[in-house]
Amino acid sequence: MTQQPTDLDNKAVFEQLWGITKELHHKLEARFQLHPDPSVEDLQKYSSLDGNMKGSLTAFSGKEIDWLVHSWLGNPEKSNFSTMRLTTWLKSHIQVPHLAFEFGTLPNIFFYIDYIPRTELLTDLAYLDRYYEPVNQTFLKLQEDSRLKAFTSKSAYIRLFQSPVSLCYTSAPTLDTLELTRTVAHETLDRWLTWVDAAEPVPEDAREALASRDLELRRIGAERDPGNKFAAQMFGSELTDKLVRSLWGGDR
Repeated sequence: MTQQPTDLDNKAVFEQLWGITKELHHKLEARFQLHPDPSVEDLQKYSSLDGNMKGSLTAFSGKEIDWLVHSWLGNPEKSNFSTMRLTTWLKSHIQVPHLAFEFGTLPNIFFYIDYIPRTELLTDLAYLDRYYEPVNQTFLKLQEDSRLKAFTSKSAYIRLFQSPVSLCYTSAPTLDTLELTRTVAHETLDRWLTWVDAAEPVPEDAREALASRDLELRRIGAERDPGNKFAAQMFGSELTDKLVRSLWGGDR
């Protein structure tokens, strides 16, 4: 008789997921020069109005990276809910997709892993074939994985923001699904790093427009996040507004 996987408690799952983001962050630190941004220094430790929810956010930039955010929010000791992210936005010297990781506990494991397009995929077929077709098999494979349940955002904008190979799922909080999450996350990052190393430079006269599009997308994506209204209830509007701005670099 096959033994059913045992669900882990929320604190253990939180620590495992946060550990995955740290592993990924270490790989990024090994590849890129990253400098902490002082505009978010006071967000390294923050808490909700009632003190029950806590969080931490750090942001970095560098020669090749325009904005990198590494953050978590929750209280694994008291709450089943937590969320964390590691998002990396490249500068406009190359047009490789940006990189997004978001993990959480609902209390089931949640993960969103994606390459954020920097062009119109419906018409830029060379870009689609280069960066998204190679990942399509992973997308289809996970769609068929019985351990995973596809997560569909109720927000039309968020669904539009996601790429056609976006990996967005919930799963039972087990060691098995944590290991799956870790494996897929590292594969996603390693593939992305090879793209960065092989990328051709964007022509000088096209970089300003690309940087402007990147910033607009980052700002709107942060501001249209459906979770912002819940954050405002927990942290108040002033802190929430600052947290949202920190996701796109609005205070630097």
